[in-house]
Amino acid sequence: MDAYLLEFANMLLRWLHVIAAIAWIGESIYFVMLDNGLKTPKDEACRKKGVFGEMWAVHGGGFYHNQKYATSPEKLPDDLHWSFWKSYTTWLSGFALFALLYMANPSFYLVNPNSPWEWAANMTGWQANVMALVFLLGGWVVYNELCKRISPNMERDGVLSIAVAVMMVVVAYLSVHIFSGRAAFLLTGAVMATAMSANVFFWIIPGQRRMVKALKAGETPNPIDGKRGKQRSVHNTYFTLPVVLLMISNHYSFLYAHELAWVLMVLFIFAGALIRQFFVLMHSGQIKPAYPAAGVVLILISIWIGAPASSPAGEVVEGEGPAIEEVAAIINDRCVTCHSREPSHPSFAAAPAGVAYDSETSILNGAAQIRQVVASNYMPLGNMTQMTEEEREVIAAWRD
Repeated sequence: MDAYLLEFANMLLRWLHVIAAIAWIGESIYFVMLDNGLKTPKDEACRKKGVFGEMWAVHGGGFYHNQKYATSPEKLPDDLHWSFWKSYTTWLSGFALFALLYMANPSFYLVNPNSPWEWAANMTGWQANVMALVFLLGGWVVYNELCKRISPNMERDGVLSIAVAVMMVVVAYLSVHIFSGRAAFLLTGAVMATAMSANVFFWIIPGQRRMVKALKAGETPNPIDGKRGKQRSVHNTYFTLPVVLLMISNHYSFLYAHELAWVLMVLFIFAGALIRQFFVLMHSGQIKPAYPAAGVVLILISIWIGAPASSPAGEVVEGEGPAIEEVAAIINDRCVTCHSREPSHPSFAAAPAGVAYDSETSILNGAAQIRQVVASNYMPLGNMTQMTEEEREVIAAWRD
């Protein structure tokens, strides 16, 4: 019953997280599109009122006229629309989900016993939890300091972008070497998502509140608040596509179980940012196909790097290798604790990801994935069932 309730809580939190993320990212992408698609108003009266740009749109059977003011509008309404709760809900539900699934079983999900760094491989569960929190907080602190020190007045944003890109390479490298594969990808995405939500909480919304307060008091807002909010909002829009990929990566073991997982992660982060850049420019009327083309090239490189090694021609002879019965016995001893229609492990009410190996037929159907995750030492998680090297060699030599 406890495992069932845990799975149900997992489902509800994930549902909330996805809904909030769709709402937040969708609104963010919409406003970036709107901001970049504004045209100088043709109406003289609008220009005199301080309208900087406008956009006419049709949607849902109606027409919309959006206007952006460069200076104070004549009157600010009391029912001003604010965009922040979607951001906060996304982060809070995501962190709750991480705590429920990963931090509740850190030895199982966070610790990387195969880390080349001895201190990381030997972390206890509570140490891994603390390290995960430090990782998230440290990522935000470093990113925030880069913004404040390199481009405090938004005059060196190009240099800042390079610095943030380098930072993400370092984050990807460290995460893969400190944490287990799935957790590494998730935490790298969480570092970016934390920066996105913290940008809203610490910079964008406070700056907007100061601007609104000044306008209502008949004062001139500090232009630095608008510029800084714009800077952090632009960063957020380039983070969106990589974050979404990293958050769904736990379904794809060929990514996080690869020996060069951090390289694959970096390639996808940059590919996502490049593809997003294409749409950002497109909204302003610039069609630059080189950006998505470069993103596709990076994805193709990742496919090439991540491809499993092919056996030399003639190496595998029919009848060679361990029999299915021998492999099934190992899987029954080391894997079926979790990967069963009725798992005996207390943390699972059902087979993880729906993958069950209760029969030889199911083992044969999942042969390629079994060999991959066992060879990479990703499975069993944390080697909790103590699979031996000899058993791994048997599975590696098995040909279904």
